[in-house]
This record gives sequence, C-alpha cells and structure tokens, in this order.
Amino acid sequence: MSSFLNAGIIALTLGYTLSQFYRAFLAVLSQTLQTELGATPGDLALSSGMWFLTFALMQLPVGWALDRIGPRRTAAVVLAVGGAGGAAIFALAQAPWHLHVAMGLIGIGCAPALMAAYYIFAHDYPPARFGALTGAMVGLGSAGNILGAAPLVSLIHAIGWRESLWLMAAVTLAVAAALALTVRDPVHHGGAPRGRLSALFALPTLRLMLPLILVSYASSAALRGLWASPYLRDVFGADDVTVGRATLVMGIAMVVGNLGAGAFVAAVGGVRRAVLIGHVLSVAALSVLWLAPDWGLAPAIVLLGAVGLTGTNYTLLMAHARRFLSPALVGRGMTLLNMASIGGVGMMQFASRPLSAAAEARYAPPEAYAMLFLFFLVPLVIGFAIFLLAPAEPADA
Repeated sequence: MSSFLNAGIIALTLGYTLSQFYRAFLAVLSQTLQTELGATPGDLALSSGMWFLTFALMQLPVGWALDRIGPRRTAAVVLAVGGAGGAAIFALAQAPWHLHVAMGLIGIGCAPALMAAYYIFAHDYPPARFGALTGAMVGLGSAGNILGAAPLVSLIHAIGWRESLWLMAAVTLAVAAALALTVRDPVHHGGAPRGRLSALFALPTLRLMLPLILVSYASSAALRGLWASPYLRDVFGADDVTVGRATLVMGIAMVVGNLGAGAFVAAVGGVRRAVLIGHVLSVAALSVLWLAPDWGLAPAIVLLGAVGLTGTNYTLLMAHARRFLSPALVGRGMTLLNMASIGGVGMMQFASRPLSAAAEARYAPPEAYAMLFLFFLVPLVIGFAIFLLAPAEPADA
C-alpha cells in the first residue's frame, strides 16, 4: 500500500474528505439556519438534494474529462470554482434559496474528487487491488463525515457559522491548488480509452446491478446528512451536542466500514458475498427503525450507527461492478455508476421532502419518521432482490 500514499493520492483523498464534509454538514447547522434564515427541514432537504443532483449530473462530463483532459486538471479546476465558490456563497447566504445555489455549486465542485482517484487506480494498479484501494480512499476520506459532526459544532460555537464557511472556502481552494501541483495523470497504453456509453448499457449484468446502486447509498447518506438531526430532536428532544455526538457515531462507523472493506471482503470470501451481507445489515437496521422509531435514544443512535456502517456498501458495489468493466469502459463506467448512486441519493432526498411534510401533518413524530424510514427501506429491498439475479462473476473470470 506504500505506493498508494503518494502526494497526488493524498491530495485527492483530501478532496474527497471535503466532499464527505459538504454532503453531511447541514445536519448540525439545521437549527442555526432555521433560526437565522428561516430554513425549514424541507428547505434543507432541497438544499442537500441539490448537492447530490448537481454532483450526479456532473458525473458523465467528469467521465469525459477524465478520458480527454486527465484527472489532475479536471479535479483541481472544478473543485476551485465550484467547491470554494459555493462555500463562499453559503457564507454570504441571506435566504434559503441562497443555500440551494450554494449547495448546487459545491456538489459540482466535489464531483471529480473520488472518480479521479478511481480512474488512476483502474489504470495504474492491478484489478485485484481495486477494492482495497478504493476502500482505503473512501475510508480515509470519510473523515469528512466526522469533521462535519461534533468538531464542526465546536468550531461554529467558537467563531460562528459564517466564519466557519469562509474558512472552509479557503481550505477548499488550498486543496484545489494541491491537486494541481501533485496529481499525476495515468499513462494510457495505446492512447486514451474510447469506450462508448452505449456499450455500458449493453452489459446485462450492470443493468441488474443499477437498481441497487441507485438506492443503496441513499439511506446512509440521507440519514447522516439530513434526517438524523430532526429525527433525534423531534422524537427524543435531543440538543445540539447530542445530535453532534450521534452524527459523529455515524461518521466514525462510515470510516471504520470503509477502511475495513478490504479485510471484510477477504474474511467473507469475496466481494459479492460482502455486498450481500452488507445489504442484509442495512435492511435489518432500517426495518427496526421503521418498526420501533421511538424505542429509545441510545438504541436509535446505535441503529443510526449501523446505517452509517452500511455506507461501505457503496464501496463494495463499485468494486464488484468494476470487475465487469473492460479497460476501455472504466472511466465512463465508474462515473456512470457513481452518477446512479449519487443521483439516487438526490432523488430520494427530493422525494423525502413532501413525504415528510405530509407525514408530519398527519402523524405524531414517531409515526411520521417511521414512514420516512419505510420510504428508504422499500426501494432498498426491491433493488436488492433484483441484484440477486445478476451473475456472481464476469463471463471471462
């Protein structure tokens, strides 16, 4: 793994850390933004959804840019313009719609970070190491989830939320500069890959994987980044410190899960088996949250931690799908799958907004959040059932 930790990969890991931070930090700002800007949970659902939507829509252009321009310039320029620019707009926000614009720009800025690393791994490292490398990358980068929890609460209490966002804008610019200076584009043997997007949809195995990829990450991302805070406040009366600690538990679980992905795959005897076990855990945790949303504060935090742990299902699914992609399809193939995964989060977050409003108008908080958990559970079960029909191994394995 020593060759993994070169300066360029470290810079890309920092970029992905920012991506994880920005997709999750709204959870601890919800009360502050409601007080100062009048932003309701529904407004924040839209803002968070904008991050995931623009991130997803950027994936195919990012795939094209990785193949034609290379990961160094793609990641550096987009992070500087979108990420730092969006953070600055967030710091200046005076109304909820300013948050929508800011989060949309930040989503654009974060779009290339992980895919640039995946692209380098796919071209410069043996396929057998792809799962371990991506797991390490996602695990280390998931520190952003931790930084966007209790540490961010402490920073906001110390200097204020606007000042914290200005600081993040400066950090984002610094990371973009590091990307430009340290990342090295892979050498393509025989020229840049020329795989067509249509060739991806011609793969029946990927068509059977896509429904699960579309919904797998939605529950952990949406609950960590958006719904954990209002759930704990509304059902259990949790304060900012408790919410920060609970989301910290989710963030740590995400880090542990992704860092341990390679060892987990080896322990269970294969990446597909790891995917199956991970999704069984995800279904089980969401089922308990649905059936017993007011069981108790401690059990709720444990279950949210379990949902956070299953965030590693994203890494496992991507590693499994990579085995079915030829070298010519790696760049656009991985970005297409990432678009489906992140786009699924965005769509689910957008859809959760009216569902939550309708449930709150009709039910008491525990029952309203039970409906929300069921909303994330049902598509996951359907996608998992379809995934079981896909071949376990590539035809040439």
